[in-house]
Amino acid sequence: MQPPRERLVVTGRAGWMGMGRGAGRSALGFWPTLAFLLCSFPAATSPCKILKCNSEFWSATAGSHSPASDDAPEFCAALRTYALCTRRTARTCRGDLAYHSAVHGIEDLMGQYNCSKDGPTSQPRLRTLPPPGDSQERSDSPEICHYEKSFHKHSAAPNYTHCGLFGDPHLRTFTDRFQTCKVQGAWPLIDNNYLNVQVTNTPVLPGSAATATSKLTIIFKNFQECVDQKVYQAEMDELPAAFADGSKNGGDKHGANSLKITEKVSGQHVEIQAKYIGTTIVVRQVGRYLTFAVRMPEEVVNAVEDRDSQGLYLCLRGCPLNQQIDFQAFRANAEGPRPHRPEAASPAPAAPDTFPYETAVAKCKEKLPVEDLYYQACVFDLLTTGDVNFTLAAYYALEDVKMLHSNKDRLHLYERTREPPGRAAAAGLPPAPRPLLGSLLLLALLPTFLEAVAV
Repeated sequence: MQPPRERLVVTGRAGWMGMGRGAGRSALGFWPTLAFLLCSFPAATSPCKILKCNSEFWSATAGSHSPASDDAPEFCAALRTYALCTRRTARTCRGDLAYHSAVHGIEDLMGQYNCSKDGPTSQPRLRTLPPPGDSQERSDSPEICHYEKSFHKHSAAPNYTHCGLFGDPHLRTFTDRFQTCKVQGAWPLIDNNYLNVQVTNTPVLPGSAATATSKLTIIFKNFQECVDQKVYQAEMDELPAAFADGSKNGGDKHGANSLKITEKVSGQHVEIQAKYIGTTIVVRQVGRYLTFAVRMPEEVVNAVEDRDSQGLYLCLRGCPLNQQIDFQAFRANAEGPRPHRPEAASPAPAAPDTFPYETAVAKCKEKLPVEDLYYQACVFDLLTTGDVNFTLAAYYALEDVKMLHSNKDRLHLYERTREPPGRAAAAGLPPAPRPLLGSLLLLALLPTFLEAVAV
């Protein structure tokens, strides 16, 4: 089965905006275009660092919409720095739409503000204090922008669910099923009426079937008077503490602060609170790869207009059966004298010679003393990748479960990690066809049965 193409449909205001001189827009009016393009990068991890250039330019000019005459020289210096950054990454960004959009945007803005191409390229800080009444300063939000107050004003508290993805990669679904999957390329984790989450998994080692999450895109959809559409994107070595447009909340609407992003540990841990849908998202970079965890009300989880499209919604339905790996069978073979995968099991990468089974067990025991599926996932990852950082990925995944899961009795899981054929229907997968031989046997015996009844 080929992984689905990476495709995210962005609605709302993130479409193309022209950049003519007389447009009368903000100096950063082309940024929504970049936000749109940033969620359409190629599935494979690219050396193109245009996202870093975009982030640095926004940081240098945050809060400056239409620079005053006193700020124009500083704004031009930031633009020249931006242009220099794009030139440095030009060779690796050929064919990248976001790169070309940034280049054209820089040229347009330099023309608008009569910036010389020659001059200082430092990035001075411009005035960043928001004007009075700016959404960043609002502390109160409409009641409709607080999920528990609005959706459940006269009913019981909502039932929250959890989904997480980490390691090579391991998936814990909203229904507490635990799976180890291949899912190379781009796959949707969540797709409902309020947000989309998509991950891209790439090979850990050249030529290896072991994959891990190298890119994550989250789209928060425009919601009533609460938030504008916002895009958050992270990839290897790029864990921003802001949305793609540089903001840290839901935009210009009155309930903007019902969506907030907070940096817990610089470059390693980001938390996004979406109070208007009662949702908390945790994104981490552990080693080179990303982990994802979410806490979400069941009502939001199931808010999907086209239920037929839910088949690839991994957090709800799990990985397709042919994309799952039975790492317990792999572990059983790894314990033997010559670790190798059995022919009958799903394909998985061969264990590196540099990580013996006993060493993997010892390292995982240090962080995960309970021999649950997180511990087993840790051992599997060390055997398949040889990367000790996957120990921390499993550890933090369990820590996120402790923080986000509403049922404290279900923190540790000990079940199978591959759905047996008989449970496919219970897992929401299409039922397997009934055996043809059994049907033919019934047809063959039917005349004899009818004759006996008649007698």
